[in-house]
Amino acid sequence: MDYNWFVIFTCAILGAVSSSDLGSESVSNITTSDDRQGREFPFYSLGRIANRVCTGTNGLLGTCQIRGECASNGGIGSGRCSTLTVQAVCCVYISTCGGSGSNNVTYFQNAGYPMPYNGGGACTYTVIPPDSTVCQLRVDFSAFTLSQPNGDGLCSVDNIQIFGGSSRVPTICGDNNGQHVYVNFNGQNSITITVSTTAATSFNRLWNLQLSMISCTSTYIAPAGCLQYFLDSAGNIQSFNYGSSANSAFSAMGMVGTRQMSNQNYGICIRAGADQCSISYNVPSGDLYAFTVTGDVLALTQDMLGTPGVAMVGSGCMSDYLIIPNPTGVASDRFCGMAIEPVTSSPPFVLYYITDSSDGGDVANRGFSLQYSQNSCPISAKK
Repeated sequence: MDYNWFVIFTCAILGAVSSSDLGSESVSNITTSDDRQGREFPFYSLGRIANRVCTGTNGLLGTCQIRGECASNGGIGSGRCSTLTVQAVCCVYISTCGGSGSNNVTYFQNAGYPMPYNGGGACTYTVIPPDSTVCQLRVDFSAFTLSQPNGDGLCSVDNIQIFGGSSRVPTICGDNNGQHVYVNFNGQNSITITVSTTAATSFNRLWNLQLSMISCTSTYIAPAGCLQYFLDSAGNIQSFNYGSSANSAFSAMGMVGTRQMSNQNYGICIRAGADQCSISYNVPSGDLYAFTVTGDVLALTQDMLGTPGVAMVGSGCMSDYLIIPNPTGVASDRFCGMAIEPVTSSPPFVLYYITDSSDGGDVANRGFSLQYSQNSCPISAKK
Protein backbone atom coordinates (compact mmCIF):
# COMPACT_ATOMS: atom_id res chain seq x y z
CA MET A 1 0.00 0.00 0.00
CA ASP A 2 1.34 3.41 -0.92
CA TYR A 3 2.36 5.12 2.34
CA ASN A 4 1.75 8.67 1.13
CA TRP A 5 -1.77 7.77 0.03
CA PHE A 6 -2.40 6.16 3.38
CA VAL A 7 -1.32 9.28 5.29
CA ILE A 8 -3.69 11.41 3.23
CA PHE A 9 -6.48 8.88 3.80
CA THR A 10 -5.78 8.83 7.54
CA CYS A 11 -5.81 12.60 7.92
CA ALA A 12 -9.03 12.90 5.97
CA ILE A 13 -10.83 10.45 8.24
CA LEU A 14 -9.46 11.95 11.44
CA GLY A 15 -10.69 15.38 10.48
CA ALA A 16 -14.10 14.10 9.48
CA VAL A 17 -14.67 12.07 12.62
CA SER A 18 -13.71 14.83 15.04
CA SER A 19 -16.18 17.31 13.60
CA SER A 20 -19.27 15.16 12.94
CA ASP A 21 -22.63 14.99 14.73
CA LEU A 22 -23.35 11.28 15.15
CA GLY A 23 -26.26 9.18 16.37
CA SER A 24 -27.24 5.80 17.91
CA GLU A 25 -26.36 2.32 16.69
CA SER A 26 -29.72 0.82 15.77
CA VAL A 27 -30.35 0.82 12.04
CA SER A 28 -34.05 0.94 12.86
CA ASN A 29 -33.47 4.20 14.67
CA ILE A 30 -31.36 5.46 11.79
CA THR A 31 -34.11 4.93 9.25
CA THR A 32 -37.17 5.77 11.30
CA SER A 33 -35.65 8.93 12.73
CA ASP A 34 -34.26 10.18 9.40
CA ASP A 35 -35.64 13.61 8.62
CA ARG A 36 -35.54 13.40 4.84
CA GLN A 37 -38.43 15.31 3.29
CA GLY A 38 -41.20 12.97 2.14
CA ARG A 39 -42.26 12.70 -1.50
CA GLU A 40 -45.92 12.92 -2.53
CA PHE A 41 -47.59 10.25 -4.63
CA PRO A 42 -49.34 10.86 -7.96
CA PHE A 43 -52.28 8.48 -7.54
CA TYR A 44 -54.37 10.28 -4.94
CA SER A 45 -55.46 13.88 -4.48
CA LEU A 46 -56.69 13.28 -0.91
CA GLY A 47 -54.96 11.66 2.06
CA ARG A 48 -51.44 11.96 0.68
CA ILE A 49 -48.82 10.94 3.23
CA ALA A 50 -45.12 11.38 3.84
CA ASN A 51 -42.81 8.73 2.45
CA ARG A 52 -41.48 7.70 5.89
CA VAL A 53 -39.97 4.52 7.26
CA CYS A 54 -42.22 2.22 9.30
CA THR A 55 -42.04 -1.24 10.87
CA GLY A 56 -44.34 -3.84 9.34
CA THR A 57 -46.26 -6.51 11.21
CA ASN A 58 -43.66 -8.97 9.86
CA GLY A 59 -40.95 -7.12 11.79
CA LEU A 60 -39.28 -5.75 8.65
CA LEU A 61 -38.73 -2.09 7.89
CA GLY A 62 -40.82 -0.57 5.14
CA THR A 63 -42.07 2.72 3.75
CA CYS A 64 -45.42 4.29 4.67
CA GLN A 65 -47.31 4.48 1.36
CA ILE A 66 -50.80 4.49 -0.08
CA ARG A 67 -51.93 0.91 -0.72
CA GLY A 68 -52.15 1.40 -4.51
CA GLU A 69 -48.68 2.94 -4.68
CA CYS A 70 -47.23 0.03 -2.74
CA ALA A 71 -48.82 -2.59 -5.00
CA SER A 72 -47.87 -0.71 -8.17
CA ASN A 73 -44.22 -0.62 -7.13
CA GLY A 74 -44.08 -4.32 -6.24
CA GLY A 75 -44.11 -3.86 -2.46
CA ILE A 76 -45.86 -5.96 0.18
CA GLY A 77 -48.34 -4.28 2.53
CA SER A 78 -47.50 -5.32 6.09
CA GLY A 79 -49.93 -3.61 8.44
CA ARG A 80 -51.23 -0.06 8.47
CA CYS A 81 -49.35 3.17 9.01
CA SER A 82 -50.41 5.69 11.63
CA THR A 83 -51.86 8.33 9.30
CA LEU A 84 -55.14 10.13 8.61
CA THR A 85 -56.14 7.66 5.89
CA VAL A 86 -56.94 3.95 6.15
CA GLN A 87 -55.38 3.53 2.70
CA ALA A 88 -51.84 3.88 4.12
CA VAL A 89 -49.85 0.67 4.61
CA CYS A 90 -46.35 -0.15 5.74
CA CYS A 91 -44.94 -1.20 2.39
CA VAL A 92 -42.03 -3.66 2.60
CA TYR A 93 -39.81 -4.07 -0.45
CA ILE A 94 -38.08 -7.41 -0.99
CA SER A 95 -36.07 -8.11 -4.13
CA THR A 96 -33.73 -10.69 -5.58
CA CYS A 97 -31.52 -11.00 -8.66
CA GLY A 98 -31.97 -8.33 -11.32
CA GLY A 99 -33.94 -5.93 -9.14
CA SER A 100 -33.54 -2.19 -8.73
CA GLY A 101 -35.20 0.54 -6.72
CA SER A 102 -34.98 3.81 -4.82
CA ASN A 103 -36.95 2.94 -1.69
CA ASN A 104 -36.02 4.06 1.81
CA VAL A 105 -35.41 0.43 2.78
CA THR A 106 -35.13 -2.67 0.57
CA TYR A 107 -34.24 -6.28 1.41
CA PHE A 108 -32.00 -7.94 -1.18
CA GLN A 109 -32.18 -11.73 -0.79
CA ASN A 110 -30.97 -14.88 -2.51
CA ALA A 111 -33.55 -16.71 -4.63
CA GLY A 112 -35.75 -18.83 -2.36
CA TYR A 113 -34.68 -17.13 0.87
CA PRO A 114 -34.82 -18.19 3.71
CA MET A 115 -33.90 -21.46 2.02
CA PRO A 116 -30.22 -21.64 0.98
CA TYR A 117 -29.02 -21.25 -2.61
CA ASN A 118 -26.63 -23.78 -4.13
CA GLY A 119 -26.33 -22.45 -7.68
CA GLY A 120 -23.91 -20.20 -9.50
CA GLY A 121 -23.87 -16.92 -11.35
CA ALA A 122 -24.01 -13.21 -10.62
CA CYS A 123 -27.00 -11.91 -8.64
CA THR A 124 -27.26 -8.12 -8.84
CA TYR A 125 -29.37 -5.41 -7.24
CA THR A 126 -29.12 -1.74 -8.23
CA VAL A 127 -29.79 1.04 -5.73
CA ILE A 128 -30.95 4.26 -7.39
CA PRO A 129 -30.76 7.45 -5.28
CA PRO A 130 -34.18 9.17 -5.50
CA ASP A 131 -32.67 12.66 -5.54
CA SER A 132 -29.64 14.69 -4.45
CA THR A 133 -30.78 14.78 -0.80
CA VAL A 134 -29.64 11.16 -0.28
CA CYS A 135 -25.89 10.81 0.36
CA GLN A 136 -25.25 7.32 1.76
CA LEU A 137 -26.38 3.72 1.65
CA ARG A 138 -26.06 1.50 4.69
CA VAL A 139 -25.89 -2.22 3.92
CA ASP A 140 -26.71 -4.48 6.87
CA PHE A 141 -25.77 -8.15 6.52
CA SER A 142 -28.84 -9.50 8.32
CA ALA A 143 -27.90 -12.95 7.01
CA PHE A 144 -24.80 -13.61 4.93
CA THR A 145 -23.03 -16.91 4.35
CA LEU A 146 -20.90 -17.57 1.28
CA SER A 147 -18.04 -20.02 0.81
CA GLN A 148 -14.77 -19.28 2.58
CA PRO A 149 -11.88 -17.51 0.84
CA ASN A 150 -9.19 -19.72 -0.61
CA GLY A 151 -6.21 -20.56 1.59
CA ASP A 152 -4.44 -17.34 0.57
CA GLY A 153 -7.32 -15.12 1.67
CA LEU A 154 -8.78 -14.43 -1.79
CA CYS A 155 -12.54 -14.63 -2.40
CA SER A 156 -12.12 -16.69 -5.56
CA VAL A 157 -15.19 -18.96 -5.25
CA ASP A 158 -17.96 -16.68 -3.95
CA ASN A 159 -17.95 -12.98 -3.14
CA ILE A 160 -19.95 -9.79 -2.80
CA GLN A 161 -18.79 -6.62 -4.54
CA ILE A 162 -20.29 -3.14 -4.27
CA PHE A 163 -19.61 -0.70 -7.11
CA GLY A 164 -20.68 2.76 -8.19
CA GLY A 165 -20.22 4.66 -4.94
CA SER A 166 -17.52 7.22 -4.27
CA SER A 167 -16.13 5.14 -1.37
CA ARG A 168 -14.22 1.86 -1.75
CA VAL A 169 -15.71 -1.38 -0.43
CA PRO A 170 -13.38 -4.41 -0.30
CA THR A 171 -14.37 -7.76 -1.78
CA ILE A 172 -15.98 -9.87 0.93
CA CYS A 173 -16.91 -13.55 1.33
CA GLY A 174 -17.43 -16.14 4.05
CA ASP A 175 -19.51 -15.71 7.22
CA ASN A 176 -20.62 -12.15 7.90
CA ASN A 177 -23.92 -12.25 9.78
CA GLY A 178 -24.43 -8.97 11.63
CA GLN A 179 -21.78 -6.99 9.74
CA HIS A 180 -22.50 -3.72 7.93
CA VAL A 181 -20.93 -1.22 5.54
CA TYR A 182 -21.62 2.40 4.57
CA VAL A 183 -21.28 3.44 0.93
CA ASN A 184 -21.27 7.05 -0.28
CA PHE A 185 -23.32 7.80 -3.37
CA ASN A 186 -21.31 9.37 -6.18
CA GLY A 187 -23.68 12.21 -6.96
CA GLN A 188 -26.88 10.68 -8.28
CA ASN A 189 -25.18 7.63 -9.79
CA SER A 190 -26.51 4.21 -8.86
CA ILE A 191 -24.78 1.74 -6.54
CA THR A 192 -24.63 -1.87 -7.75
CA ILE A 193 -24.43 -4.81 -5.36
CA THR A 194 -23.37 -8.11 -6.94
CA VAL A 195 -23.20 -11.48 -5.20
CA SER A 196 -21.20 -13.90 -7.36
CA THR A 197 -21.28 -17.65 -6.69
CA THR A 198 -19.64 -20.67 -8.32
CA ALA A 199 -21.95 -23.55 -9.21
CA ALA A 200 -19.06 -26.01 -9.37
CA THR A 201 -18.62 -25.61 -5.62
CA SER A 202 -21.52 -27.13 -3.72
CA PHE A 203 -22.34 -24.87 -0.78
CA ASN A 204 -25.46 -23.68 1.04
CA ARG A 205 -25.26 -19.93 0.42
CA LEU A 206 -27.58 -17.52 2.15
CA TRP A 207 -27.96 -13.75 2.06
CA ASN A 208 -30.44 -11.14 3.21
CA LEU A 209 -29.10 -7.59 2.91
CA GLN A 210 -31.01 -4.65 4.35
CA LEU A 211 -30.35 -1.59 2.17
CA SER A 212 -31.15 1.71 3.91
CA MET A 213 -30.93 5.19 2.41
CA ILE A 214 -29.45 7.96 4.57
CA SER A 215 -30.08 11.62 3.79
CA CYS A 216 -27.31 14.20 3.53
CA THR A 217 -28.69 16.13 6.51
CA SER A 218 -29.21 13.13 8.78
CA THR A 219 -27.35 13.13 12.09
CA TYR A 220 -26.65 9.44 11.46
CA ILE A 221 -24.56 9.88 8.33
CA ALA A 222 -21.14 8.22 8.60
CA PRO A 223 -18.04 10.46 8.47
CA ALA A 224 -15.95 10.39 5.30
CA GLY A 225 -13.67 7.36 5.03
CA CYS A 226 -15.60 5.16 7.48
CA LEU A 227 -16.58 1.87 5.87
CA GLN A 228 -18.05 0.81 9.21
CA TYR A 229 -19.61 3.10 11.77
CA PHE A 230 -20.44 1.99 15.31
CA LEU A 231 -22.72 4.31 17.26
CA ASP A 232 -23.06 2.63 20.65
CA SER A 233 -20.79 3.52 23.57
CA ALA A 234 -19.75 -0.15 23.88
CA GLY A 235 -19.82 -3.14 21.58
CA ASN A 236 -17.87 -5.63 19.50
CA ILE A 237 -15.94 -5.06 16.28
CA GLN A 238 -14.83 -7.96 14.08
CA SER A 239 -12.97 -8.22 10.82
CA PHE A 240 -15.06 -9.60 7.97
CA ASN A 241 -15.37 -13.41 8.09
CA TYR A 242 -14.04 -13.61 11.63
CA GLY A 243 -14.79 -16.96 13.25
CA SER A 244 -13.33 -19.39 15.74
CA SER A 245 -13.14 -22.32 13.31
CA ALA A 246 -10.28 -22.64 10.83
CA ASN A 247 -10.61 -22.39 7.06
CA SER A 248 -10.63 -25.86 5.52
CA ALA A 249 -8.83 -24.68 2.37
CA PHE A 250 -5.07 -24.91 1.96
CA SER A 251 -2.82 -22.07 0.83
CA ALA A 252 -0.58 -22.18 -2.26
CA MET A 253 2.22 -23.13 0.12
CA GLY A 254 0.27 -26.21 1.22
CA MET A 255 -0.48 -24.81 4.68
CA VAL A 256 -3.83 -24.55 6.50
CA GLY A 257 -5.52 -21.49 5.07
CA THR A 258 -6.62 -18.23 6.65
CA ARG A 259 -10.10 -16.82 7.29
CA GLN A 260 -8.64 -13.33 7.07
CA MET A 261 -9.22 -11.82 3.64
CA SER A 262 -6.63 -10.00 1.57
CA ASN A 263 -6.82 -6.40 0.30
CA GLN A 264 -9.11 -5.11 3.04
CA ASN A 265 -7.72 -1.63 3.88
CA TYR A 266 -10.61 0.28 5.44
CA GLY A 267 -11.53 2.61 8.28
CA ILE A 268 -13.77 1.75 11.25
CA CYS A 269 -15.26 4.66 13.19
CA ILE A 270 -16.98 4.81 16.57
CA ARG A 271 -19.18 7.66 17.72
CA ALA A 272 -17.78 9.50 20.72
CA GLY A 273 -20.49 9.82 23.34
CA ALA A 274 -21.08 12.91 25.44
CA ASP A 275 -18.35 13.40 28.09
CA GLN A 276 -16.40 10.37 26.81
CA CYS A 277 -12.66 11.10 26.73
CA SER A 278 -11.12 7.74 25.80
CA ILE A 279 -11.91 4.29 24.49
CA SER A 280 -10.58 0.88 25.54
CA TYR A 281 -10.17 -2.24 23.40
CA ASN A 282 -9.94 -5.79 24.74
CA VAL A 283 -10.26 -9.27 23.29
CA PRO A 284 -13.38 -11.21 24.37
CA SER A 285 -12.77 -13.47 27.32
CA GLY A 286 -12.12 -17.09 26.39
CA ASP A 287 -11.58 -16.52 22.65
CA LEU A 288 -8.05 -17.74 21.93
CA TYR A 289 -8.18 -16.63 18.29
CA ALA A 290 -9.59 -13.14 18.89
CA PHE A 291 -6.44 -11.47 17.59
CA THR A 292 -4.61 -13.68 15.10
CA VAL A 293 -3.64 -11.25 12.35
CA THR A 294 -0.15 -12.43 11.30
CA GLY A 295 1.91 -15.54 11.87
CA ASP A 296 1.42 -19.30 12.16
CA VAL A 297 -1.31 -20.15 14.65
CA LEU A 298 -0.57 -23.87 14.42
CA ALA A 299 3.05 -23.30 15.47
CA LEU A 300 1.84 -22.27 18.93
CA THR A 301 0.33 -24.27 21.74
CA GLN A 302 -3.08 -23.05 22.88
CA ASP A 303 -1.67 -21.73 26.14
CA MET A 304 0.59 -19.40 24.13
CA LEU A 305 -2.18 -17.87 21.99
CA GLY A 306 -3.25 -14.44 23.18
CA THR A 307 -0.26 -13.97 25.50
CA PRO A 308 2.01 -10.89 25.42
CA GLY A 309 4.90 -12.94 24.06
CA VAL A 310 3.19 -13.35 20.66
CA ALA A 311 1.93 -9.77 20.39
CA MET A 312 3.71 -7.45 17.97
CA VAL A 313 3.71 -3.66 17.55
CA GLY A 314 5.44 -1.07 15.43
CA SER A 315 7.88 -1.80 12.61
CA GLY A 316 7.34 -5.54 12.87
CA CYS A 317 3.83 -5.03 11.46
CA MET A 318 4.38 -4.66 7.73
CA SER A 319 1.87 -6.86 5.89
CA ASP A 320 -1.35 -7.19 7.91
CA TYR A 321 -2.07 -5.00 10.92
CA LEU A 322 -4.54 -2.91 12.88
CA ILE A 323 -3.87 0.79 13.49
CA ILE A 324 -5.22 2.31 16.70
CA PRO A 325 -4.33 6.02 16.69
CA ASN A 326 -3.25 7.82 19.88
CA PRO A 327 -2.70 4.76 22.10
CA THR A 328 -1.81 5.43 25.73
CA GLY A 329 1.46 4.00 27.00
CA VAL A 330 2.32 2.17 23.76
CA ALA A 331 5.27 3.10 21.56
CA SER A 332 3.44 2.52 18.26
CA ASP A 333 -0.08 2.61 16.86
CA ARG A 334 0.42 -0.55 14.71
CA PHE A 335 -0.63 -3.90 16.14
CA CYS A 336 -0.24 -7.40 14.65
CA GLY A 337 0.88 -10.91 15.59
CA MET A 338 -1.26 -13.37 17.54
CA ALA A 339 -2.20 -11.27 20.54
CA ILE A 340 -3.03 -7.73 21.53
CA GLU A 341 -2.83 -6.35 25.02
CA PRO A 342 -5.60 -4.05 26.28
CA VAL A 343 -5.31 -0.67 24.55
CA THR A 344 -6.79 2.70 25.50
CA SER A 345 -6.76 5.62 23.08
CA SER A 346 -8.01 9.19 22.89
CA PRO A 347 -10.40 10.70 20.30
CA PRO A 348 -11.11 10.47 17.48
CA PHE A 349 -12.25 6.89 18.01
CA VAL A 350 -11.18 5.18 14.80
CA LEU A 351 -9.38 2.02 13.68
CA TYR A 352 -7.70 1.17 10.38
CA TYR A 353 -7.49 -2.42 9.20
CA ILE A 354 -4.82 -3.19 6.61
CA THR A 355 -4.14 -6.50 4.85
CA ASP A 356 -1.88 -7.11 1.87
CA SER A 357 -2.59 -8.88 -1.43
CA SER A 358 -2.02 -12.41 -0.14
CA ASP A 359 -2.30 -14.01 3.29
CA GLY A 360 -0.75 -17.29 2.21
CA GLY A 361 2.09 -16.87 4.70
CA ASP A 362 -0.34 -16.64 7.61
CA VAL A 363 -1.41 -20.07 8.80
CA ALA A 364 -4.89 -20.72 10.26
CA ASN A 365 -5.39 -17.16 11.46
CA ARG A 366 -8.86 -15.65 11.89
CA GLY A 367 -8.44 -11.87 11.86
CA PHE A 368 -9.64 -9.96 14.91
CA SER A 369 -12.54 -9.59 17.32
CA LEU A 370 -12.34 -6.70 19.80
CA GLN A 371 -14.68 -5.47 22.47
CA TYR A 372 -14.70 -1.71 22.96
CA SER A 373 -16.02 0.56 25.68
CA GLN A 374 -15.84 4.33 26.05
CA ASN A 375 -14.57 5.90 29.24
CA SER A 376 -16.01 8.99 30.92
CA CYS A 377 -13.93 12.11 31.18
CA PRO A 378 -12.34 12.90 34.56
CA ILE A 379 -14.33 15.38 36.59
CA SER A 380 -11.66 18.03 36.00
CA ALA A 381 -12.04 17.62 32.21
CA LYS A 382 -15.80 18.18 32.34
CA LYS A 383 -15.52 21.62 33.92
